[in-house]
Amino acid sequence: MEVTLTNDWKEILTTEFQKDYFKGLKTFVEQERKNHTIFPPKEKVFSAFDHCPLGNLRLVIIGQDPYHGKHQANGLSFSVSDDIKLPPSLRNIYKEYYTDLGIEPPFSGNLEPWAKQGVLLLNATLTVREKTPGSHQKKGWEQFTDAIIQSISDNKENIIFILWGAYAQKKGQIIDGNKHFIIKSPHPSPFSAHRGFFGSKPFSRVNNFLKELNLEPIHW
Repeated sequence: MEVTLTNDWKEILTTEFQKDYFKGLKTFVEQERKNHTIFPPKEKVFSAFDHCPLGNLRLVIIGQDPYHGKHQANGLSFSVSDDIKLPPSLRNIYKEYYTDLGIEPPFSGNLEPWAKQGVLLLNATLTVREKTPGSHQKKGWEQFTDAIIQSISDNKENIIFILWGAYAQKKGQIIDGNKHFIIKSPHPSPFSAHRGFFGSKPFSRVNNFLKELNLEPIHW
């Protein structure tokens, strides 16, 4: 598992990399790669941080697992690589995008353009075994991503957090709602999107909050 970072996340993440739990997690993932197909590729495990430097951070969207189908996961939550068919949750995100903003969503499901504007697309678990959702949960990743979220909450101000679904909302309990703007709704999965994700207008709400702070809106 590659853990080299060159941007301003390095100090925060290196602290976690040196802890015993992370050393055990790294050993687990490396062993899994010897015996199974693991997503995303090792060079993309930390792509969320590579594409969104801490100094640029404006918004965090918390996912659960990487996609577990071949060629899908690219290290960014809800995102897929170019030329990959949109997974159901991302398809619903794009439906809400159109309804909310009144513009056609991108053809590609690669969300790197969001990340480059300060959107941290962070899965709670950063690796998964092919066709086995949840297979790398409770191995240490949750402790790692909790530490990242806690650090953001403690050390930054006016960060927007989008928490889609019960899992992300539970993880959001460590976010200081007095310092940050939190958007909650059901998950965009086909199993729950009709319970309140559709019509929640997350994209315009994010930009309205940024405008209130006299900050540049995100070009979704």
